Amino acid sequence: MLDTPTLAASADYATVKRAIEFISKRYRDQPSIEAIADHVGLSASHFQHVFKRWAGLTPKAFLQAITIERARELLRDSASVLDAAYDVGLSGPSRLHDLFVAHEALTPGDYRRDDLILRYGFHPSPFGEAIVVAAPRGMAGLGFVDEGNRGRALADMARRWPRAGLVEDKGATAPYARRAFDPTLWRPDAPLRVVMIGTDIGTDFELRVWETLLSVPMGRATTYSDIARKIGRPKAARAVGAAVGRNPISFVVPCHRVLGRSGALTGYHWGLARKQAIIGWEAGRTAAG
Repeated sequence: MLDTPTLAASADYATVKRAIEFISKRYRDQPSIEAIADHVGLSASHFQHVFKRWAGLTPKAFLQAITIERARELLRDSASVLDAAYDVGLSGPSRLHDLFVAHEALTPGDYRRDDLILRYGFHPSPFGEAIVVAAPRGMAGLGFVDEGNRGRALADMARRWPRAGLVEDKGATAPYARRAFDPTLWRPDAPLRVVMIGTDIGTDFELRVWETLLSVPMGRATTYSDIARKIGRPKAARAVGAAVGRNPISFVVPCHRVLGRSGALTGYHWGLARKQAIIGWEAGRTAAG
């Protein structure tokens, strides 16, 4: 079972998502709290309460957190962020609120095995219902369900491992969901184990991109071009973008922290509103520290 705060956050997300979508379309009008609350069908006071409970920020502070101006602040010294060594306890408050992840890559031999069994389950998260996929040695996938369409989310995950068998096993995936979404469990003494499986197992390019993403701490951001430079392929920014888009372990491998050079949020496989939500939610976590 997930903790009560996570369950509450999952229930609140539908309201928050509608509010984000409304704000994104009407931001030039600077809609009032009353107008946003009316759109989501709540009183202004109740909406403020629900939003603050979910985000850890007021709606106004959340809006500031997802603006271009704030994004540019997150990108400050993006290149040096990737080069820095973040030692536990010595890296500033943002890292102390981040996930602690131990990762390994699945070998080509394992990837090609016809008897590889992956377990999957659906779980609540602060960003709507999530699908979690587990390999024998750790979490292999994390995605999200939109409009209650679990079949589409499962198909999205299944196409990444065409030779593996996927078996529903919520009991096997529940511990990974808890570790990913409960900030009280983000501890260096109990790292979340993830298994990275590239869609093109013949090259380690995707894996290098995803490993680089793990070095971007919460409360900061980077760009496609800086990742390309970091992995020694400075002219491969577009290929980096494609690899970021194919990241199978969203949120944990933080592809949402990659922005356009201008600070634009750009696209996100699981929807731009969800990317905005994750960035704003993380702003609330770091602000609390």
